[in-house]
Amino acid sequence: MSRVTNAPASRERRRRRLELAKGFRGSRSKLFRQATEAVDRSQRLATIHRKDRKREFRALWITRINAAVRSEGMTYSRFMEGLTKAGIAINRKMLSEIAIADTDGLKSLIEKARAALV
Repeated sequence: MSRVTNAPASRERRRRRLELAKGFRGSRSKLFRQATEAVDRSQRLATIHRKDRKREFRALWITRINAAVRSEGMTYSRFMEGLTKAGIAINRKMLSEIAIADTDGLKSLIEKARAALV
């Protein structure tokens, strides 16, 4: 019986890991152990940052809406409460786009929110 080694599989496994580390500086892209640690960290952070990006965008949209609504003499929270009571369901992303591009449309939404709050 001939001797069996795991060389092809382990070489392929190392090659795949070093391929993921391509573009990293110095030994982090050349040496297997350091590349493995760098790739593990980068993948973990990529997952975390994908989640964070959603949070950051929502905060940006809320800030934009708040700034636009305050210039009309209303707060963000009262505006959102008024929209809910008026039965208007527009997400924050679209509201921020309306605040930037269509000020007349936003003013009409503010008036509907005010009317619903009374």
